[in-house]
This record gives sequence, structure tokens and C-alpha cells, in this order.
Amino acid sequence: MQAVILAAGRGTRMGPLTETMPKPMLPVADAPLVEHVADAAVEAGADELVVTVGQGAERIRAHFGATYRGVPVQFAVQRSQRGTADALAAAADHIDDAFAVLNGDSLYRGADLARLFESTPQIGAFRVDDPSQYGVLTVDGDVVTGVQEKPANPATNLVNAGVYSFPAETVDLLDVPESERGERELTDVLERVMDRADLGYAILEEWMDVGRPWELLEANERRLPGDGDPQAQDGDTAEGVHPDATISGDVVIEDGATVGPGVVIEGPVLLRSGCSVGPNAYVRGATLIGEGARVGHAVEIKNSVLMADATVGHLSYVGDSVLGRSVNLGAGTNVANLRHDGGSVRATVKGDRVSTGRRKFGVVLGPGVKTGIQTGINAGVTLSAGARTEPGEMIRRDR
Repeated sequence: MQAVILAAGRGTRMGPLTETMPKPMLPVADAPLVEHVADAAVEAGADELVVTVGQGAERIRAHFGATYRGVPVQFAVQRSQRGTADALAAAADHIDDAFAVLNGDSLYRGADLARLFESTPQIGAFRVDDPSQYGVLTVDGDVVTGVQEKPANPATNLVNAGVYSFPAETVDLLDVPESERGERELTDVLERVMDRADLGYAILEEWMDVGRPWELLEANERRLPGDGDPQAQDGDTAEGVHPDATISGDVVIEDGATVGPGVVIEGPVLLRSGCSVGPNAYVRGATLIGEGARVGHAVEIKNSVLMADATVGHLSYVGDSVLGRSVNLGAGTNVANLRHDGGSVRATVKGDRVSTGRRKFGVVLGPGVKTGIQTGINAGVTLSAGARTEPGEMIRRDR
């Protein structure tokens, strides 16, 4: 079965992290998000990948090349962002057999997709505690009879996970009119599919939409430390690790990473090639230290993502945060990451303050942010790409 991966979105909800990087290429453990999608598809038995691309197309093309894990890869370009049905239509010329459709910014398991691939048409369903915020499936036995968008009284706890398997002739049904929000939606294509045949469903054990910065953090919590064999674990010493460092838990230290004396690392943690930690630093929780990133003397990093070439200067604290590429935190920069009233931290998405659903959440720093020494940043603050702070500033609002 062919697998079409929709990876052309701009990722505006993930801003400012996507100002210089396409969302599907944001890091989740040891691979970009879209690679995890491709892995699940290949493990489920896909014999060809068709990747729709838009913003950052060349970067995605270069990452995959002509084949991935022995499976041919083709690319289709979505010229403008006009919805999921339009993205699939962009790939129509490459489709010549039964096919699956996967979002390039979601986490799946290969075993789940294998069940979805067994027959067409099918939709991936996922059980949630509060289905009222999703597209909810109404079912009759093994057949889906409808999809209700955010109903007040959901008929089931099964929601649309945005992953499908279709017969080849479905490409003739993609020319649907624009929805109220001005997009051509795959959910409208589903109605046409159901008019022609019974739509089955496969229940997924894992599905996660990675659309906002705290969801990128959660995706890393799920996937860290990565698929590689640990090079330093439970006290073992790997090349580049000082003998006076203490390593425990599930920790992967890639070739070319260095760990200085007095460093304590408590997994799950992944140190990518070329990064450096310490001396006397403390890294804990589900933490990714990206390629070329630098963690200085007496720094504590807890449950965070540091993208490539980020630097956290000495005597600093970063917790439950996402730092974009080439961020540079001056010495003594401290991030707040906890609401003491028990409520959830709120953060900005496309201009609106929304709940992250997390009592502990720090900051989102866009690429190239630089802070002056002894800067304090409040929980839930977002700094846009290239933002600056003055020494000793307390940042309570987005900048």
C-alpha cells in the first residue's frame, strides 16, 4: 500500500519555532517529527511513500532522498495552503493503488497502522476521555456512519485521528468545495466515500497531534531517548564522557558529544552529536540536547528541548521549555515553569492565550533569541525569533 504523508503545512500554531524551520522537521528525540511518521508507515507495510511538501520543501526532500529504509519516496508540491483535501489532491498523480493518508505532524505506532492498512476504506479512531473537542465518530457495529465535529453530547468516545486508508478511486472524490474556514477538507471527502462503501475503523493505541510547542515537548517525552543503543547508561563511561560524570537511567550519548566533570545526567536524556554539557551541570527528565548545543557550568536543564546550536550559559535554569535553534541564554538566566495555584500554565498560540493543560510549563524561545545576564522569564512566555532581553530583566509577557 502507498502511504501519503501530508507535510506541507506552515505550522503557524507552533510559532515561533517554525519561523525558520518547517514543522515536520522539528526534532522529536533522534529524528524529525515527519521521520517518525515515515517509520510508522514503513513498519506497517507501506511499499511507497508520497510526501506532500510546501514550506521548507527542499529541506524535507534532502532529508529523505529517493528512498527511505528501502522504500521508494516521491514528493508532491502543494502550492498554497488550502486544506487537507487539497494537499492530498496535490499527490493524486502519484497514486495508482490503494493508499493511506497520514498527517506529517502526528505520532503513530506501526502496529496500529498495519491494522488500518488491512482493508479500505478505513479511518483511524482513538479513544479519549473528552471527545467533545474533536471530530467524533458515530458507529453502527464495525461501520462508521458519520463524523460529528465537536458535539456537545458525543455519541461515542471514538475520535477521528486524521489517518485513513482508501481505495485508489478515492482520488476522483477530492474536488470538494471550500469549508466555512476557506479550506478543502478531507472530512468532506469522507462523506463521499461513505456514500459509495461502508467505512470501517481501526482503533489506534497511540495517536498524538503535535501542533503546539507543549505538544512538541510531550512528543519528546514519549520518544526520548531515541532508537539508538545507549552509549552511556547506569554509570557506564562512553567516549567523550568524563570519568567524574554520573550517568543514570536511559541515556544516549551520540558520538562527538562531550560530558564534563561533575555532570549528573538522569535519563531519559539524549545528547546529540557535537553537543557539550558541563562541567558540573545537571540534566534530568525527558531532555533533548541538540546537535552542537552547549550547556555550561552549573546549569540545570529539566524536561526540555534544546534545538541545534542552542547555548545555555553558566549558572542558569531551564525547565519544561523549548529552545529554538541558536538560542543563547546569558549567564544566570532563569526560567519559571510552575504555577503554584494548581492551575495550568497558559501560552500564546496565533495571538490567543490558551491553556497548555500543564501545571509545569516554561518558555518557548524562537530561533536566535538572546538574553542578557540574570534575565528571569515567567512561565508561559514566548519570545519570537531574534528577540533580545537586557541584563537583569524580568520578562512577564511575550516579546
